Amino acid sequence: MRSSSKATAPLSGRVRDTPSRLLHDEVLEPQFRHEARCLLPWYVLIEKVLLVEYHRMGLIDATERTAIAGILDRTSTEDLVADPAANMSDLALGLERQVERHLPARVVRWHVDRSRNDLQACAQLLYGRQTLGDLAGTLLDTAQAALDLAERTADLPMPGYTQYQAAQIITPGYYLTAVAGQILHCAERLLFTYDTNNVSPLGAGAMAGQELEWDRDRMARLVGCAGPVPHALTAVASRGWRVEAAAELSTFAVALGRFVTDLMSWGSSELGFIDLPDELSGISAAMPQKKNFPVLERIRGRAAHAAGAHLDLVIGQRGVPYTNMIEVSKESGGLGNSAAESVTSALRLFTAVLRHVEFRPARMRAACERDFLGGFTLANLLTLRAGVPWRTAQVVAGEYITHALEKGLAPRRTEPALLHEAALRHGHDVDDPAGLLAESFDVDRGLRSKKTPGSAHPDAVRALLREERARTRRLADAWESRRATVRAAAAETDRLVGLTG
Repeated sequence: MRSSSKATAPLSGRVRDTPSRLLHDEVLEPQFRHEARCLLPWYVLIEKVLLVEYHRMGLIDATERTAIAGILDRTSTEDLVADPAANMSDLALGLERQVERHLPARVVRWHVDRSRNDLQACAQLLYGRQTLGDLAGTLLDTAQAALDLAERTADLPMPGYTQYQAAQIITPGYYLTAVAGQILHCAERLLFTYDTNNVSPLGAGAMAGQELEWDRDRMARLVGCAGPVPHALTAVASRGWRVEAAAELSTFAVALGRFVTDLMSWGSSELGFIDLPDELSGISAAMPQKKNFPVLERIRGRAAHAAGAHLDLVIGQRGVPYTNMIEVSKESGGLGNSAAESVTSALRLFTAVLRHVEFRPARMRAACERDFLGGFTLANLLTLRAGVPWRTAQVVAGEYITHALEKGLAPRRTEPALLHEAALRHGHDVDDPAGLLAESFDVDRGLRSKKTPGSAHPDAVRALLREERARTRRLADAWESRRATVRAAAAETDRLVGLTG
């Protein structure tokens, strides 16, 4: 960034000294750089909208309006520098000075009846709104990757686990439709957060409103918002939208961390259900036999940062007076959208995993055939076909499995006499124990035994896939419509300030 040594008029008569070097280095200059990088386009848009209003109210003429708008439009981060003497190391003041330096003559009424409070609150909101839109795009990319992988793996039996114990037969496709559903839920929740907070602080002034007759509804439309924040104090005091967005991301990050934990288990040397290509894998410097998957640890670690970012925002705003406060507007949450940044990075890594992970059908099927995953089916059949009361059927099935394990029998190597004897001990004579056992412990039949919508049955999974693909398309259209509204508003603003025809 280019520095400026040009002498400038003072910015205030109340404070005569410029910020100290310590304050500049520790606080103001880092803030300036962050805002120049992230908020400058939104500061420029807002200033153009205010020019439209100044012209409407007859405070500046069309030539002045277009001249100022042109300077704003040409201003880049390279033109702005945090200068304690020239602009108090403040971006809004720096932009004001930049325009003044390039105007052929001073525009006396420009910036009359103005405050930085609603300007900054609006710029932060618009940047946050853009960040949510970008993050939603990343979410939908990840959902698409999950759905594509689910489509390819909807017929591959694998054990599903409860309490770290093999429980029932599922498929990767079944599991991945749950992953996609959670991702889409987050995208929907963020859309709600976007819509309910897409209101403009402009016209709130410092805290109590403004003295000129600013058209707050029109200003809101020209920055792409649905309307103005109804209450001037709320407009500058609240950054609740930040907390709400971070809360949604923190909640999603919890689920993402759990999904990755399952992948870690599936990729363990004990299970070996999945493998990743070498470019997504790591080594042990000491143990040459190991192939590690540190990318999964990175995803889970970055997901954890989202919860910390949410807590940072909550603590940073708690106990602060309900008015414009730098502690809330700038210090709370640090200089970045750390929750969004952490989740975005985690999602990119997770998407790469989903696109490159390889499932091992033989290992998964062998695990299904090793465990007595049809115990629930056996109890059901004992009740439905042999007339054994349900709770007794549970006891009989459990006794059969216990005796089979004691004798070293695999699920497919059935011993009908054991089941017959177990049922007799509880007062029931089972006619076809061999048939019941064969049906209960057949892996493919066990996968397809489920009948309810949303189950692991491949047909139910494919029905879910169709629904989730349609849901993904609807969400993509909804988010694009929000982006189109913002683009149209910016184009209309440029037309009104005379930059386009």
